[in-house]
Amino acid sequence: MDAASLLDLRKFLAPETVFGAGASELAGRYAQNLGARKVLLVSDEGVRAQSWFAAIADSIDASGLGMELFDQVHANPRDTEVMHGAEVYRATGCDGIVAVGGGSPMDCAKGIGIVCTNDRHVLEFEGVDNVENPGPPLICVPTTAGSSADVSQFAIINDTTRKVKIAIVSKAMVPDVALIDPMLTLTMPPELTANTGVDALTHAIEAYVSNAHGPTTDLFAIEAARRVAVNLPRVMADPADKEARAGMMLGSMYAGLAFSNAILGAVHAMAHSLGGLMDLPHGQCNAMLLDHVIAYNFDAAPERYADIAVALGAPLRPDADNATRREAVLGAVRALKRAVGVTKGLASLGVRPEDLDGLTEFALHDPCMVTNPKPSTAEELRAVFHNAL
Repeated sequence: MDAASLLDLRKFLAPETVFGAGASELAGRYAQNLGARKVLLVSDEGVRAQSWFAAIADSIDASGLGMELFDQVHANPRDTEVMHGAEVYRATGCDGIVAVGGGSPMDCAKGIGIVCTNDRHVLEFEGVDNVENPGPPLICVPTTAGSSADVSQFAIINDTTRKVKIAIVSKAMVPDVALIDPMLTLTMPPELTANTGVDALTHAIEAYVSNAHGPTTDLFAIEAARRVAVNLPRVMADPADKEARAGMMLGSMYAGLAFSNAILGAVHAMAHSLGGLMDLPHGQCNAMLLDHVIAYNFDAAPERYADIAVALGAPLRPDADNATRREAVLGAVRALKRAVGVTKGLASLGVRPEDLDGLTEFALHDPCMVTNPKPSTAEELRAVFHNAL
């Protein structure tokens, strides 16, 4: 990193974090410490059915707090679900929120919080720094190693009228506490493990090549890439490997701290478009798009992509030319995807050539494109979508 970039102004946001086995069972204690008397427990039906969910709810009860469960959250959380959750929060007298789940319940919980403290519709917060009043106390308990919503200032919400995903970015939405318990990921099915794992890698790579990266985010991003490369194949081979599960959770946390501050790029812009227009799974879309976007972006940041290749284990010499660097990073990413079973393209999710114009239009105007290392045209993004079919 050159001296000029070290002197650039950068800020870094992060929540209080507790990491390790059993962290999830501290939810009640931390809610009490934050002054809550009754919490809205935001989750989804799949998470609620897990055997460990009761221990989290019991920790809230054991702390003497009231609790209202809201589990009407789907993948790609909808604006209508956020507004419904806000109604439940107000009607039941809650004064704090505990979110348990993957990215969808945590993003929904963030939306519920700012709706309640600002008395506005969630879609009115679209964009950067449009939240005037911080939400109520928020504790996030992630159950996947991928979304990193537990440590980020982002919430991604589906606008059901326009059929687009909107991004809300504000330090007011950084959770007060993240309780990161790797044991919760032991029940993740293989496909979800693979897709959320490659999603974590996507966060790391996009943060590292972002035009808003800095010295602090670089540290987290490159270490996140290393940890995913080592641990994701291990958990796919042995889902009960607790050490590898912890390695993935740590990698996901690092990647989240990186992208929350350095922001993202074209992979996420395109995945948001797919999620909004076609309601497709976010992590899976990111996983399918990643190497195609790297191939497109490479010439804008060859040295940084070379660093990623080395972090992923590629035997790349420091004096390698750009053609060799490009081959190394693409080879490493594609080898990892194959190793964990992410081998299909967007066509397998029902994306058709005739969908590409609409997808491209929305992706081009996604806020994540602002920090993509390469300025893009509609024609170029459409070609990337086409290559990923």
